[in-house]
Amino acid sequence: MAADTKTSILILDDEEIVLKRLKPLLDKCGYETESFLQSQDALNRVMEKNFDIVITDLKMKGLDGMQFLSIVKERSPETEVIVITGFATMDTAKDSYQKGVFDFLAKPFKMGEIIETVKRAESKIKGI
Repeated sequence: MAADTKTSILILDDEEIVLKRLKPLLDKCGYETESFLQSQDALNRVMEKNFDIVITDLKMKGLDGMQFLSIVKERSPETEVIVITGFATMDTAKDSYQKGVFDFLAKPFKMGEIIETVKRAESKIKGI
């Protein structure tokens, strides 16, 4: 990844409020973000483009977050995946980490937490 390119982030959550809060915040921080309400739309997009970071909910209609993150990691192993969920359990956290998730945040999370997590993922990607 070139130093002058913006870090690209895909956000997938079936709650519109989450997208309405996260996307403007990440845009303001200088990230290149795309957000999706439907897992199928997000899946189509990751088939076209590799993102640096993917932020995904776990429990959604259709394809769930676990399946989605598995596909993302299979297609682009260097993509860092951050899971956000209102259904956080030790089992789902463990499963996520086994599938290569970078971090796991329980909803409701503070905006500062998500920014901090994104910055840590970005540092890992850029080898800082």
